[in-house]
Amino acid sequence: MRDAQAAQRRLRSLACPQQAAILARFFKTGPGEYGEGDRFIGVKVPVIRKVASEFKTLPPAEVECLLHSEIHEERLLALVILVAQFEKGDAAVRKQLYGLYLANTRHINNWDLVDLSAPRIVGGYLENRSRKPLDRLAKSAILWERRISILATHWFIRHGDFADTLKIAEKLLKDEEDLLHKAVGWMLREVGKRDVAALEGFLGEHGRAMPRTMLRYAIERFSEKKRLGYLKTASRRMLDETKGR
Repeated sequence: MRDAQAAQRRLRSLACPQQAAILARFFKTGPGEYGEGDRFIGVKVPVIRKVASEFKTLPPAEVECLLHSEIHEERLLALVILVAQFEKGDAAVRKQLYGLYLANTRHINNWDLVDLSAPRIVGGYLENRSRKPLDRLAKSAILWERRISILATHWFIRHGDFADTLKIAEKLLKDEEDLLHKAVGWMLREVGKRDVAALEGFLGEHGRAMPRTMLRYAIERFSEKKRLGYLKTASRRMLDETKGR
């Protein structure tokens, strides 16, 4: 029988305690860390994808049950299935799965879960629709919803549309979370791969205000000379701010 419990049993049969310990450290599950309390059973992503192919026709309600699991790999399995069903679905199916996704963002609670799913489901659904849901996500008090807001724009970037990436990046400039700095910098770098003038225009306007990690990610593909120029400017800004306190 193809249901959430069967998928869980299949995945748990492939568990590896040693790998689980490695993943728990990698995804920062200790006290006070961003993944605090998350549980791993030690199944690698390629194996999860194989299991997903076995359960590709799992009904949305069962996928949602799987997404509610306290086990990280089971939530990842749910999202792999959800992405595949979204990409193959018609307009009605896509609308349903998009709604399911946004109703369950509290379970999409680590960077790998967001990065796997947000561009394809949120970005894919909003491609020809209003982007207002991204504004709401960008204002969220929840780190992972803010990451969804910027990662969703990767879909637009791939289709030559940069406006929402730059808009959301500006909204997140003062975010205090390092994981958001990395995500925003990454998306800005992706813009620069396709339109360096658009990236340099954003840097010219906001570069001095950008957190250093965000800036470093954004300029990673620049020449060493150009990178150093931006970083020196950022360092002078930080020094000026320190003196002004």
